[in-house]
Amino acid sequence: MDYSKDGGSATEHSGVASRLVTLLDSVRAASPALKVFPLPQVVLFPGTALPLHVFEPRYRALVHDCLATDQVMALVQIRPGFEDQAPGRPPVQEMGCAGLIVASEELEGGKFNIVLQGVVRVRLLEELPSRNPYREVRVEVVEDAPYRGMAEELLQQAVLEVSHRLPPEAAGGLVQLAVQNRGGALADVLGAALVLDPERRQHILAERNVQFRLQMVLSEVGGLMAKLAPAKPMMPS
Repeated sequence: MDYSKDGGSATEHSGVASRLVTLLDSVRAASPALKVFPLPQVVLFPGTALPLHVFEPRYRALVHDCLATDQVMALVQIRPGFEDQAPGRPPVQEMGCAGLIVASEELEGGKFNIVLQGVVRVRLLEELPSRNPYREVRVEVVEDAPYRGMAEELLQQAVLEVSHRLPPEAAGGLVQLAVQNRGGALADVLGAALVLDPERRQHILAERNVQFRLQMVLSEVGGLMAKLAPAKPMMPS
């Protein structure tokens, strides 16, 4: 299977970049009072999508208000050890991810199924006084600095090596992620795809230095490679 190294035409990249700017503008506009959905052991990364079933009344209200306005909300992880306080207002991680509701289905009883598309990291600065059933926070929008360097190349190469040890249906999607993303986005999409442990996912999300983040995901890929059987050599015909 042939994968283009540039990951698409200039027109496609221009369209994606333009859409990202629009989404970032929406998040920036919402940043003084951003609606927030705290969840235990869940981490959303920029550039990835997360399906959610929303049933609790206050978060049904959150989704309803999002859909009626800008569709922007943030997902933040409840700090470990406070999961049993989820019905209240437990402390949450400082770094979360703001996203856009890109698909929604209202169910019987006012529940929702939604898909939240991650847009950008946000650092929580303060929680605002209650004016709605759900929580709102003031945030700093945290964008990645441009990065091109060895850590990026090493991670891409490691993913290509891992793909040879995976079933074809899994390998193809992983390789596509590796060749179509760069810099911080590369670390984010691969971290989302390969790292299952919520604590390690949160550490990756919280890392603002793109090179360090790429190295963190590279370490995870190395651990995965050690667990997988080596690729079988091709037998001569």
